[in-house]
Amino acid sequence: MRASIWAHRRDARHAKQHKGALPARFRRERLLVIGCGDVGLRLLRQQPTRGWRVLTSTPSRMVPLRQAGAVPLLGDLDDFRSLRRLAGLATRVVHLAPPQRSGVQDLRSRALVRALRLGRQVPRALAYVSTTGVYGDAAGAWVAETRPVAPHNQRARRRVDAEQVLRGLARRGTAVSVLRAPGIYALDRVGGSPAERLRRGEPVLAAADDVYTNRIHAEDLARACWLALWRASPMRVFNVCDDAVLKMGDYFDLAADLLALPRPPRISRVRAEQQFSPLRMSFLNESRRLDNRRIKAELRLRWRYPTPQEGLRQP
Repeated sequence: MRASIWAHRRDARHAKQHKGALPARFRRERLLVIGCGDVGLRLLRQQPTRGWRVLTSTPSRMVPLRQAGAVPLLGDLDDFRSLRRLAGLATRVVHLAPPQRSGVQDLRSRALVRALRLGRQVPRALAYVSTTGVYGDAAGAWVAETRPVAPHNQRARRRVDAEQVLRGLARRGTAVSVLRAPGIYALDRVGGSPAERLRRGEPVLAAADDVYTNRIHAEDLARACWLALWRASPMRVFNVCDDAVLKMGDYFDLAADLLALPRPPRISRVRAEQQFSPLRMSFLNESRRLDNRRIKAELRLRWRYPTPQEGLRQP
């Protein structure tokens, strides 16, 4: 209740920035998801009666999105002309779309911000899911949101660029929040279940060479997005990770035990560099433990799956 009162007062202040009375359609909450994949669909299921609009570039997804209770809008972040309809459309936006696959700028986020700024009124709030890769390697140290970004690859540099671009939208009055997420997992998430990798028998690093990694269950990330729209202070950054402190090999050992699968073989870092792709090695060259106290205190978020012990248990 207090969060709703606070949001109402903030939105009233936001409305006063515009001269004259706003039409009724600008006073109603209109919610928009950009990049509605697995996490976006979970958000729609968690908040099913909110009148969501969803931007999609795939015509075949229009029917499934309608079945999920959303109003699909056909548009492509790589084609600015298709984004003009977004101007003034939404009061609150969840931005889940990844950048394009090359370059150091996130051209998609740049196009989105440009489109949103065309409207008479910019969104009241926007929650952006970034990556904890923006911190770079911390050599296993604890990392809070105050740590300066130090991206080690173009993939992370594009995310840093997106965060900076969204700050420009914040200067126009949008309460932008940045949710820096690590590895997203769930047993029913395509590509997000450790079972697939365990069945293939893929190795992990030997204990002496292993790195700290962090995770968030897809359901908890969706919940964090929703709360950020209503409870986050403007331009606030959050580490969105669970409470577990595990190295990567230990995580897969735990998953194997919970899923009744063989534990993965362990190999040295030297052998891993010979066997693994550069992309996979980029994850093994960074080690950090994320401090998640801010998101729990400020968004009053309580994990449904505080550790993989809960998140990987078979139903």
